[in-house]
Amino acid sequence: MTQQTLAEALTLTDDGAGGFTTRLDGGFSNAPQSAPQERGAPFGGLMAALAAGAMRQGLGVETPLQTLTIQYLAAARFEEARFTPVLNRGGRNVAYASVVGGQPDRPAIQAMGTYGRDVAGPVLTPLTASPTPVDTLEPTPLDPAFGPWFTRHIDYRFVAGPRLFGDNAGRTPELGCWMRTTDAAPLDEARLLFLLDGLYPTYFTALPAPPVISASVDLRADLLTEITPDLSPEGWAYFHFTSRDVGGGWAVEDGVAHAPEGRPIALVRQRRKLMPSRGPTS
Repeated sequence: MTQQTLAEALTLTDDGAGGFTTRLDGGFSNAPQSAPQERGAPFGGLMAALAAGAMRQGLGVETPLQTLTIQYLAAARFEEARFTPVLNRGGRNVAYASVVGGQPDRPAIQAMGTYGRDVAGPVLTPLTASPTPVDTLEPTPLDPAFGPWFTRHIDYRFVAGPRLFGDNAGRTPELGCWMRTTDAAPLDEARLLFLLDGLYPTYFTALPAPPVISASVDLRADLLTEITPDLSPEGWAYFHFTSRDVGGGWAVEDGVAHAPEGRPIALVRQRRKLMPSRGPTS
C-alpha cells in the first residue's frame, strides 16, 4: 500500500453523520523503523492534530485554539478511524469543545479544546529564546534503528546534538532541537501539534541505554498565539524539552515551542507511563 503524505494523513472526511473519518497509515507508527510498523500504534502527535482538526472542521470554530488536552485511551489500529466532535459550550469570546476518536470497538483518544479570541492587553513573554540559527546547523535525522517510523516526516536539527543515553547524566535532562515537517509547509495549527510530540522522551538523555520505553497517557498543549502562515513560512520552530520528574513508573515532561525569531508560541506537558523492563532470563 502506498504510504500517505502528511497532508493526506491530516485530511478528515465528513461522514455525513456528525463524524469525520481518516485512514491511519503505518507510516506514522511509533514503532522503531527497525521493527514492523504494526508493532506500534499511530503516533500521538498525529492523533492530537486529528482531534483538533475534527473539532475545528466539524464545529465551525474560527477563533484561535488556546488549549488542547488529550488522553490516550488505547492504541488505535492502522485502518479507518472516526473522530466525533461536540461543541460543549459556545460563546463570543470563549468556546469549549470535545472529541472522541478511534475505531468503533476501540476508542483511542478523548480530547478537549478551548478556543478564544485574542484581545489587546498586557504582554509578558519571559520564555523568549535565542537559539543557534537553524540555517547554521546540519540536518540530524534519527538513526532508523532507534527512530520511529513517524520521524521520517520530520526534519531535525539539534542545537547540541541528540545527547542520547546518558550524555546529560548528572545535568539537567533537557534538549533543544529545531523541527519542521518534511513537506516544508508553513507552520500551522495541525503541524505544530504534530511536532509538539515529535521527539523522544527527554529522560533518554539522562539515563543509559537501552532506553526505558514509555507510552503517552495524556498531553496538554497551550498555544500562546494564533498560528498563521506568516509565523514561520518555512515551517521551522525551535523546541526545548525538559524532564521534570521520572519515578514510580511515570515520567512528566515539559516543552516550549518558539517561532524562528525566538518568541514562545506553545507550551506542552506530557505524562508518560514507563513500560516494565524485562530483567535477564536464566
